[in-house]
Amino acid sequence: QVAESGGGLVQAGGSLRVSCVASGLTFSTTYMSWFRQAPGKEREFVAGIRWNPRSINYVDSVKGRFTISGDNAKNTVYLQMNSLKPEDTAVYYCLVSTHYRGDTEYTNPLKYNHWGQGTQVTVSS
Repeated sequence: QVAESGGGLVQAGGSLRVSCVASGLTFSTTYMSWFRQAPGKEREFVAGIRWNPRSINYVDSVKGRFTISGDNAKNTVYLQMNSLKPEDTAVYYCLVSTHYRGDTEYTNPLKYNHWGQGTQVTVSS
């Protein structure tokens, strides 16, 4: 029901765009976010978008380099990643909530009730 695409291998300084589509959901999405997990590390919030009221959040390490965008009507979200660094290497997961609307816990994966299988992003130095 949640499918990511667009990962791959890129050199440091390059760009990639990953996409996520949520389908077959009983309720409309409220939040769609990207998390990532690098080998040996915990899953971390990267960027998220709340549709109504609209808000966008980023983890500090990607501000100015990554841009999240999307289409609420299509349950689609994108993550444009520029100026990629080797430390951005991870599996990127799309997490979707159909109920959470708050302002403070969007970094908590437990607030999301759907997630995809992930797409690998590898940045070589």
